[in-house]
Amino acid sequence: MIEKIEIARAFCDGGNVLSVSPFGHGNVNDTYLVTIERAGLSSEFVLQRINKRVFKCPTALMANMHIVTEHVLGVLDSGGSDGSDRTWQLPRVIVARNGKDYVVDEEGEYWRAITKIKHAHTLECIVDASHAFEVGAVLGKFHCCVSDLPCLSLYDTLPGFHITPRYFSLLDEALSTSAGMMRLGQAVEACEVLSYLKSLRSWCSVLEDAKSRGELKEQTIHGDPKTGNIMIDDSTGRGVGIIDLDTVKAGLIHYDLGDCLRSSCNLLGEMTRDISAVDFEMDYCSAVLEGYRSQIGRILTDAERHYLYDSILLITFEQALRFFADYIAGDVYYKVCEPRINLRRAQVQVQLCKSIESKESDIRKIISALA
Repeated sequence: MIEKIEIARAFCDGGNVLSVSPFGHGNVNDTYLVTIERAGLSSEFVLQRINKRVFKCPTALMANMHIVTEHVLGVLDSGGSDGSDRTWQLPRVIVARNGKDYVVDEEGEYWRAITKIKHAHTLECIVDASHAFEVGAVLGKFHCCVSDLPCLSLYDTLPGFHITPRYFSLLDEALSTSAGMMRLGQAVEACEVLSYLKSLRSWCSVLEDAKSRGELKEQTIHGDPKTGNIMIDDSTGRGVGIIDLDTVKAGLIHYDLGDCLRSSCNLLGEMTRDISAVDFEMDYCSAVLEGYRSQIGRILTDAERHYLYDSILLITFEQALRFFADYIAGDVYYKVCEPRINLRRAQVQVQLCKSIESKESDIRKIISALA
């Protein structure tokens, strides 16, 4: 803990570091809450060690954070009130005492610090339709704020991220090893997951194909707008912001919408053991999309609406594929707290896919109402 306290001090311009404690439920970076005291008053900020196995170029990641946060905060500062009882917020990057937005420790690990959004919290699962509406509203507001930010001004910190066919290549590579085949053979559930994934392999390029044909166009996206990254005001219950900006990049809004609906409409969450009970909640789907429409600031095009159902199924499928590929590869990407947890995560997403497929006609009816 002494080392983390020293790192935290590198981001403090005066003041005394009182504590550094684990914070949040992130699957990639190590996150801590730092409490400091200055002039008799205490305050907090968030300290993170960037996972270099995932983010190969931490300096590019931090450059993106600066570009996006400054742009969005500028839009929010100039936009005035939207007439609601909410105050939009976004974390700010804290510059270290060395003048940079990161610190490198003796082991070559990169650390950063960001402000903590006050009087707000996140929830891993949707609690009711009102919460679902707020999740959609926050994503819509974010898309609205970055709509004029040239997406090509951002570094691609995760090449191939959300390019679903790419993850099959990673799975194929893992399965080509003896260790991967051994993990596949250790559980009958693994063979069942693999069979389902293979059944949709030829379809999973649907969004990339549409982009290649010019039907869909890239813009700046968040990249990981799951329920657990949406900040909810403690007092009002209104959505006030989005966190975890590591994955901001050029992409299709369908990646964001699909991921938001994937996480919002699974009441049992990614970690449930009751896999057979996993279901896609239609009321929450409707509420998320209504919230999104209330803030997006424009009408979705016919093509965007046409591929929206595909995005919900595809991103859920992609998440199953990613969890499963990581399980076969030996858990090299996602944090794990028990054996075979990535296999169970993949099973949950496969079951959610099957539920989405069974409700296709009803989902498309909700989407058609967005016109």
